[in-house]
Amino acid sequence: MAVTIKDIAQKANVSITTVSRVLNNKSKGVGEETRKKILDIVEEYNYVPNAVAKGLVTKKTNILGLIIPDITNPYYPEIAKGVEDTANEYGYNIILCGTNNQLEKENNYIRILKEHYVAGIIYNSSYSINETTMKQLATTNVPFVLVENDADRKDIMRVYTDGEVGMEKLISYLVEMAHKHIAYISGPKDSYTAAKRLKGYREALMHHGIEVEEHLIKYGQPTRSNGYDLTKELLRSKAKFTAIACFNDLMAVGALQKLRHKGIQVPLDVSVTGYDNVYVTKITTPKITTVEQPAYDMGCEAARMLIEKIENNKIPNSPIKFEPKLKIRESVRKI
Repeated sequence: MAVTIKDIAQKANVSITTVSRVLNNKSKGVGEETRKKILDIVEEYNYVPNAVAKGLVTKKTNILGLIIPDITNPYYPEIAKGVEDTANEYGYNIILCGTNNQLEKENNYIRILKEHYVAGIIYNSSYSINETTMKQLATTNVPFVLVENDADRKDIMRVYTDGEVGMEKLISYLVEMAHKHIAYISGPKDSYTAAKRLKGYREALMHHGIEVEEHLIKYGQPTRSNGYDLTKELLRSKAKFTAIACFNDLMAVGALQKLRHKGIQVPLDVSVTGYDNVYVTKITTPKITTVEQPAYDMGCEAARMLIEKIENNKIPNSPIKFEPKLKIRESVRKI
């Protein structure tokens, strides 16, 4: 049977409050002999405080909730690693919640995290925050930070890069390499992140006086298999294009695979680009030209901002913006 704080108090012949003060390093007024006696008993019985029970009393824990859309996409574990490393430095732990890009699961996780009295929430979603989600986050004293979501909002703590600007850089580079018929494999139509990058694609083409060819735009989930299938659709359509720009790196990998299966050489016949700069872009053949988002650094900054807010609620909700950087590799050629 597990030893409780009440058992420790009885064995030390002190009150539960005294034991709690010692365990929480708030033993001012507790004699050194009593303090040592309590800690000896704790060690003897290998007592571990129940964080949930503690949270029920204090309405606060040293736990942060991290909500991410897809743990199978290498981009998001990099964010999670940055969050965890920084949180640990400050003495906080992480509960990781993967939603598989399902809005219902996101809202459910927010509720669960609040019920477990997390100290704060880091929320990374590919969707724009709707009224239900915003109400879930706002109707509580739990502070939160957004990662890569609703970067246009001025009243919320957030860490982000400008996806529109990043994609403009990428498409402009393709135009500089003499590509005029550029297909685009986008994320879902209801995705905030996908909408920003698609806007960057359109803006870049129009800026260079190139007509946007709507039949060259395909929508799907941001996975390798969807990149493969949507490339298949483009090839079946017999549409003319010399390059395929993809919403993210996983879709670009899928595009590479389909083109290879059809005997189409990259970049000799068709150029391909990704977005995010996950590690896989450096090991494909050819290596993929992409846009770097500093996922690990963004995770670190999100955790730092959140913890500072937890420990000093008067800190303003100032956004932190990272600059997307073009990473030129081997998957694009000049025509």
